[in-house]
Amino acid sequence: MGPVRNDAVAPPERPNTRLVGIARLAASSPPAETRRKSAEKPEYFVLPVKSILNRCDSNRVPFEWTINPYRGCEFACKYCYARYTHEYMELDGSEFEKKIYVKKDAAPLLAWDVAHKYSYESEASGGARPDHIAIGTATDPYQPAEREYGVTRACLEELAKREGLSVSIITKSNQIVRDIDALQRIAERSNLGIDITITTLRAGLTRLLEPRAPRPDLRLAAVKQLREAGLAVGVSASPLIPGITDREGDLEAVAEAAKKAGAQWFFSGVLFLMPSSARQFLPFVREKFPRLAKQYEQWFAKNGYAPEEYRRKASERVARIREKYGFRSRPWVENKRAASCSQLSLGWDAVAVAQEMAGTQPCVPA
Repeated sequence: MGPVRNDAVAPPERPNTRLVGIARLAASSPPAETRRKSAEKPEYFVLPVKSILNRCDSNRVPFEWTINPYRGCEFACKYCYARYTHEYMELDGSEFEKKIYVKKDAAPLLAWDVAHKYSYESEASGGARPDHIAIGTATDPYQPAEREYGVTRACLEELAKREGLSVSIITKSNQIVRDIDALQRIAERSNLGIDITITTLRAGLTRLLEPRAPRPDLRLAAVKQLREAGLAVGVSASPLIPGITDREGDLEAVAEAAKKAGAQWFFSGVLFLMPSSARQFLPFVREKFPRLAKQYEQWFAKNGYAPEEYRRKASERVARIREKYGFRSRPWVENKRAASCSQLSLGWDAVAVAQEMAGTQPCVPA
């Protein structure tokens, strides 16, 4: 049977609201065809965008450009910082995993963007290195939608035609191994690094925190397979969630398993809760981890950060882990640190990305 349409026959309406920009585009986005029949499937929409490559001018993050093939993410991670991106479309952050927007014409748009926007001599480095492109900074490029729509694959195929790029991709999904051939072609002509996110090895906790993401063992298997294919791969244990994934020995266990799988680098940063994320995560903590509810209210109700002392100790812990297992730094992070006058934290994670994407219009994903 051919593709079937979503139950929604028209894009969601926003009465009494004058929509502009991405919100106007989202409101007029037609339903995307899907073969999925599950009642739990999200609604898919085709989003017409003008660009796939999005600029991020900041010394606080190790990239100049981002690619997010989709808006919204079905993995439904309880802590996800990127829920606020749906608010730009006049949608509630709770709909982040329920309404997925598939970016239209990704390959031709990316071809134009790279030809006209990308620089092989970045200003930040004084011309010493090319701009860096980070794929998957706001939504997972290998969420279930990718199996049907192939937007990530289309982007990789376009990047594989180029030479001398600097590219990284981050995902929680073992689906990435499907694209080993394209990733190898990119790596042959450009600098490519892959991050696989594993926040805990405890499968039950993973299912609670990241309801629709693949199991930790499947992600570790992907690390191994990618390394055996000759690709540069590391593991992200971000976010480190106070009282939940920071138990003594847990982070160390992730690092040890990552090393055994062949990971070349390892990093982790403490949970950062933007208001839209806090509205989802704090009730979750009260329900599932009531002993932590008071602590979280004190730490995060008015501030997206954990206390400075906690963050300092977490950073020191990660540094000890990196030293113990001989993990090196991510190449593109080292390149930007060397070229930048400001210090870029070894523990760079979603905090800097979230703040820059929320506070600087050029960093907001299209």
